[in-house]
Amino acid sequence: MASLVVFVVVIAVLVGSTPGWPVVRETFFNAQQFGDSLPGLLEAFWLNVRIFLVAEPIILVLSLGIAIVRTLRAPVLLPLRLVATIYVDVFRGVPTILVIFLLGFGVPALRLQGVPNSPVFWGTAALILSYSAYVAEVFRAGIGSVHPSQRMAARSLGLSTWQTNRYVVIPQAIRNVVPPLLNDFISLQKDTALVAVLGPVEILRQAQIDASSTFNYTPYVVAALIFIALTIPMTRFADWVQSRMARRQRAGGTA
Repeated sequence: MASLVVFVVVIAVLVGSTPGWPVVRETFFNAQQFGDSLPGLLEAFWLNVRIFLVAEPIILVLSLGIAIVRTLRAPVLLPLRLVATIYVDVFRGVPTILVIFLLGFGVPALRLQGVPNSPVFWGTAALILSYSAYVAEVFRAGIGSVHPSQRMAARSLGLSTWQTNRYVVIPQAIRNVVPPLLNDFISLQKDTALVAVLGPVEILRQAQIDASSTFNYTPYVVAALIFIALTIPMTRFADWVQSRMARRQRAGGTA
């Protein structure tokens, strides 16, 4: 702990002694601008939170379904497996911001009757489509981590393939992938800021508005701190879950 304090003090002294520090401090760490921009940024951040809360459960359900389809080996399900594989390959290969551009600007331009034109709707849909491809692979890895003997034992008890997946494989797979899932959703919370490219006034867009009106970049620093205030507790929770699962596995291995 003492070494960390010394390190921070040394860095602060070195940065503070640079010739350009007064300009940087005024431009990025202005106390007046901090106080003026904070309320508006917190209000705008509520949109990021709502996007996250809507997208997360849909991603969990959609990605789990995709992962299950990709693990089924019945010949009759080959078309479904092919569609699921193409979906994962495409949306993992395209940067998320491009998916947001394509959906957010492309679909409303089609002027389809009954289709929403809201940039928030399509920005959220783009995040769902993109992240579902990644999370589906996490779930598929979790399903693959369940030992084949578990399936054989379930089938020997008379369970069908669906029942085996539902009651034996899926619960174990989900437990195995909880830490990486939490990490993915931490990234999702940050990537909600990408919706700003479509125009909705979320936290990043509000920071841009504040900065352009004052020619001061402190609002960007405030926005970053707000994200950090949310993601650090989520990260520590993910670390705690991972440590807890590791202790359980060690205890099970020594039993």
